[in-house]
Amino acid sequence: MREIYADVIQFRGSHYDFGFLQGERLRDSLTLHNRRTKWRTMKPRFRIDVREAKSIFTRYAPQLWDELNGMRDALDLPMEEILRDFGGYRTEPVRAGCSVLIGADFMVRNYDFHPNTYEGLYTVFQPDDGGNAIIGPAQRITGRMDGMNGKGLSMGYNFTNRKRPGDGFVCWMVGRLILETCADVEEAVRFLRDLPHRGSFSYNLLDKTGNRALVEAGPRGVIVRDSAYCTNHFEQQTEENRRYLKDSIERMDAMKERPEALTDAEQAWRLLNDTDKGVFADNYKSWAGTIHTSAYFPEKLTAWFALGGDTGPVEFDFGNWLSGEDMDKSTITGHVDTDIGFANMEKLRN
Repeated sequence: MREIYADVIQFRGSHYDFGFLQGERLRDSLTLHNRRTKWRTMKPRFRIDVREAKSIFTRYAPQLWDELNGMRDALDLPMEEILRDFGGYRTEPVRAGCSVLIGADFMVRNYDFHPNTYEGLYTVFQPDDGGNAIIGPAQRITGRMDGMNGKGLSMGYNFTNRKRPGDGFVCWMVGRLILETCADVEEAVRFLRDLPHRGSFSYNLLDKTGNRALVEAGPRGVIVRDSAYCTNHFEQQTEENRRYLKDSIERMDAMKERPEALTDAEQAWRLLNDTDKGVFADNYKSWAGTIHTSAYFPEKLTAWFALGGDTGPVEFDFGNWLSGEDMDKSTITGHVDTDIGFANMEKLRN
C-alpha cells in the first residue's frame, strides 16, 4: 500500500492564460520528464499535422487551441510536441477499465487505469473567453476523463476498444470537449454524433434535469441508449467489443445486484469505492486498477472525489466556487495497493 496525491488547481481567466499556467507547472515536472523520455524509446504510431489539428480545433472548440498555444509558449516547445503529448487529436487511443453508475440525481464513477499514466491533477477552471466552467480530474493535462460543467452536465467515459482507430479525437479530449461546449444531455448527444472519434468508448451523461444517456461512440458509428450502468463493453455495437469481457461483465453484474444504490449516493459510493464489493479493481499491471472514484451532483453543483479505495470522498462545492468562493483544498491524498510508479511522483522506466 502506498500513498499517492493529486494537486488541486483553481483558475479563472482566459484559455491562453490557463494553458500558460499549466505549461509553467509542467516545465520542471516529473510528468513532463516522463512524457518526453517515453518517445526516446518509442516511435509514435500516429502522425501530427499542426495545420490539420488547428483546423479541427477551430471547428469544435477554438478556445482549446488558445490553451494549447499557452502551453507551447510557457514550455518553449514545438507545437508538434504539444499536440503529440497533450493535443488529443489523432494520437494513440488508450486502453483502460472503468465503471459508472448513474442514479436518480447523481453519477458515481471509478477510473481504472495504469499508474504510469496518472498525472495527479484535479482542476477547477472558469474561462472568461468562451466555453463552460469545468470541475474534475485532468488527463494529459488538457483532457478530462470525468467531470461536470457549470451548467450541471456530468460526463464519464469507459474504454471499449482501440482497434482500427479513426482520424479523430481521443477519449480524454472528447470528454473535455463535451463539458467545454455542451449545456445538457441533448446537446452532448448531438455533439458526439458530429465529432470524429479515434477509438471506441462509452460516454455516460447526466444533466441538471435528470436526463441521462449512454453513448456508444467510435470511428464506425454512434449509438445512444439508456442505462444506469456501464463498464467496458458495448451492448449494441457488439462487433466493437474485445474478445475477453469477463472482468467487464462481472463488474456490471456486481452493480446490478445492488439496485438500492440507484437511489442513495452514499450506497453507490460504497459500492464502487469499497474494495470488497466486486467493482473496485486492483489489476494495475493490466491497465485496469482503480485509481480514483468520482461523483457528481448536477442539480446541487457539488462533486466528490477520492484516491484509492475504502475511503470517504472529499467534497467540492462547485456552485459556491462559481460565485467566487475559492476552495481550501490544494492537495488530495489517498492510498493504492501497488508498487507501480505514478507519472507525477517519480521518474519512470521506459
